[in-house]
Parts: sequence; structure tokens; C-alpha cells
Amino acid sequence: MRRFFAPEAKPNTNVTLDDGEARHLRDVLRLSVGDAVSVFDGVGGEMAAVVESVDKKAVRLNVGQKTEPASPESHLKLTVASAVMPGDKYDLIIQKMVELGAYRFVPLITQRTEVTLKAASQRLERWRRIAFEASKQCGRAFVMQIAELSLLETVLAEPNVLLFSERDGSELPDEIESRSLTVVFGPKGGWGDEELETAGELGATIVTFGGRILRAETAAIGITAIMQNRFGDMN
Repeated sequence: MRRFFAPEAKPNTNVTLDDGEARHLRDVLRLSVGDAVSVFDGVGGEMAAVVESVDKKAVRLNVGQKTEPASPESHLKLTVASAVMPGDKYDLIIQKMVELGAYRFVPLITQRTEVTLKAASQRLERWRRIAFEASKQCGRAFVMQIAELSLLETVLAEPNVLLFSERDGSELPDEIESRSLTVVFGPKGGWGDEELETAGELGATIVTFGGRILRAETAAIGITAIMQNRFGDMN
């Protein structure tokens, strides 16, 4: 799949790729003038294109008509908020959220988060790069947004929030009133009593799935798939 990212791409125009995308086209794929490619703008637009010129300074594409992305966008605008985890587990979650069609991802700092705020802040650009690469790989023309680090209380104040907990919750609702939904997943060890109390006070719906105890990364991936099946387009 020879896809390239160009945020300024418009149908029936020319566009110059940035240095990273140009190197990939020229030095990795070794494409040449006249080769057919695809270009996407990161906000849902996918277009056919042809390589117009290739040199060490720049790669230009002749952009044609809009085409359908290989991976369509869900009609559910799903925000996933997940407590930051150590190691590469969080990288995996971000990659899979892109593949599952999430619209926005919010890294959370909670009472039991095992990563400091400073350390997590230093990984933001890495997470955004992972989201970008995953979008290219899975055929999405929209790049999932990676928000700034957030406290739990901030996310709970958003409308239409489902907070998943191993305890003190109800069943998953059969319907939702809005096409925008925020789902919140906790850290290893689950939520503290004060956090669950705050969720209730701010109007979030606390949901518990049976009696299974899931690893944090398993919960995020599995439940996001269920959300897209119940309320999105994976049905």
C-alpha cells in the first residue's frame, strides 16, 4: 500500500511531501516519476496521485480525484481515555485504538498511575508518531488525535462518559443518546474509592462487565471493540 501523508493535499493540485515522506518514497520504496500512489490529508480525505518529480531536495505529487479510504471512518466519534502505563503496553493500546477506529485518545494521570507526569509528557510525541504510522498502515485517512495529558476529573466532566470499573458499576447501556462517546479505562489496580465517587458526582456512567478481571491493555482493546460493535460500525 503506497500511501503518503500530506496535510495540505487537495484534489487536482500539486503537493510537495515533507522530508520523512519523501525519503520513504524515494529511498525505501524507490518510486519514480509516473508511479501511481495514494495521498491522505489526516482529516478524512484520500486522493489518487501520481509521482510528478523526484530529487534529493523534494518529491512532488500530482494529486487527482478523491477516492475512498481502505478503512472507512466510524459514525461514532469515540474518545478513549486510558491511564498511562509503563513500558510498551501503552504503545500497543494506541496502535490498536487507531485500528479500531477511535477518534481521539486521552492519556490519563490517575491516583494509581505508575508513570510520573514528567515521564509521560516526554512520550507524547512518540505516541503521536505511533498513531500516525498506524493510520498509514491500516488505511485510515484520518489520524487519531492524541490529546495532552489529562487528569481524570477533566475527562469525567465531558458529556456522555462511560467509566469502566471492576466494581460498583451497572450493565452497559443498550443505547446512547449521542454519536459522540467517551470511554475511560483505569490503571493496574483499578480505581480508588474517591475516583469512583467523583465519577458518580460528575454524571459519568460506571460500567462493570461481569466478574472478569482484565489486564489494563486487554480491557482497553476488548471494550473498545465492543463499543464499535454496539454503537459504531463494526456490526
